[in-house]
Amino acid sequence: MLKKISRLLFKVILWFIGLSVITTLLYRFIPPPVTPLMLIRLVEQTFSDDEVRLKKDWKSIDNISPKMAQAVIASEDQKFAEHFGFDFDAIEKAMKNNEKKRKKNIKGGSTISQQTAKNVFLWPGRSWVRKGLEAYFTVLIELFWNKERIMEVYLNEIEMGNGIYGAEAAAQFYFKKPASALTASQCALIAACLPNPRRWSPVKPNSYIQRKQSWILRNMGNLGQVKF
Repeated sequence: MLKKISRLLFKVILWFIGLSVITTLLYRFIPPPVTPLMLIRLVEQTFSDDEVRLKKDWKSIDNISPKMAQAVIASEDQKFAEHFGFDFDAIEKAMKNNEKKRKKNIKGGSTISQQTAKNVFLWPGRSWVRKGLEAYFTVLIELFWNKERIMEVYLNEIEMGNGIYGAEAAAQFYFKKPASALTASQCALIAACLPNPRRWSPVKPNSYIQRKQSWILRNMGNLGQVKF
């Protein structure tokens, strides 16, 4: 019985590795059609009073304002171009911060690569299993995609509002313009809302979001032009 279970587990692991590698390779060249988070949000909307909405419009990175990439790097992951998926300094700072604060104020140290892996392949949550799979998929995308592709997928798949996914959908929904025409100020507002895009809005920024926008704009100036 133990041998049978072991063989079964071995086969399951092999199939999982094979399928995950093939899927990651495919997404190097084609846009992910849908993500687990999108499906989860649709179910949540269906069983709540929220409008059932899924706005998503894939655009190549050449058709998204370079200020958008600059803004998310300034806000979320200033070492994006340097690391191999993980910023251990940021993780250490987040852990120290979380030791001092209550559960509701917990902060993460996730890089853009980790967020991309989570958004494309996984579900939201803080379990060790989910974090372990996030690390696994982060390594895969760093191996098989270049930084430009990681950023392109991130800017097209990340949640930017209730039922709003990606820079193009956010630009059209909030500012009635294509993502290619977003200004630095608008990009900074969108980036400022990313930690909780269903709570905060770029078109109705509270004082906290306005302060964060200013901080992001300053960091964008310090970063200069983004190169992958």
